[in-house]
Amino acid sequence: MAVSSVAQQRSPMRFRGRSYMAFALTPEPPIVDWLAELDSWIRSSAGFFVGRPVVLDLTAVTLTSPAIAHLIGELGTRNIRIMGIEGVEADKLGPGLPPLLKGGRAATVEAVDTTAASKPPAAAPRKDPSSLLLEAPVRSGQSVFFPDGDVTVLGSVGSGAEVIAGGSIHIYGTLRGRAMAGMSGNRAARIFCSKVEAELLAIDGFYRTAEDLDSALKGRLVQAWLNGEVLMVTAMN
Repeated sequence: MAVSSVAQQRSPMRFRGRSYMAFALTPEPPIVDWLAELDSWIRSSAGFFVGRPVVLDLTAVTLTSPAIAHLIGELGTRNIRIMGIEGVEADKLGPGLPPLLKGGRAATVEAVDTTAASKPPAAAPRKDPSSLLLEAPVRSGQSVFFPDGDVTVLGSVGSGAEVIAGGSIHIYGTLRGRAMAGMSGNRAARIFCSKVEAELLAIDGFYRTAEDLDSALKGRLVQAWLNGEVLMVTAMN
């Protein structure tokens, strides 16, 4: 009987690299209070973490292996799936826990000209920051995620909709949903909105919900920016 040569004819296995922007959650003690703050965020931005890569950064806490497993379980009940863990010794990760990740770094929003290295500096063309322009409204339930720069919306952002940008966000209509700028670590990002009725405003993870906004700002042209670790929101008219 002839020996099958299927295995010899099979093409080599192919491996491909693929990168994703992962959100990093960094618990702070006491964990109970941190989870309560996370719950407040989730109530204001339901579904934000669903289907998105999340890394658990344990740099700020000291937890045993069972405590890490319990925390991951708590996050799982909130529909937050942890793809990896940072900031902990490998021996703290017992069986069944996500893998230890190393080499991660904060994402940046700087535009890079890949041809600049082969050209004299004086001849290198200037490259404008990356941006996304949306001419149609962002309707309820829609999510716009653009980590590479600014987002400009010529229309409105409906209740339950969200716009997430690595840079600044400009909304020329009414903001009734959520606007999250500087999500790539850009603390200089700002949010500009012609008429604010927002469910949530956030820059680099610092946020204000509708309950936190001054009622005198409702319906007005505003801008939001970070002053240290405080999210400032002021009227522009």
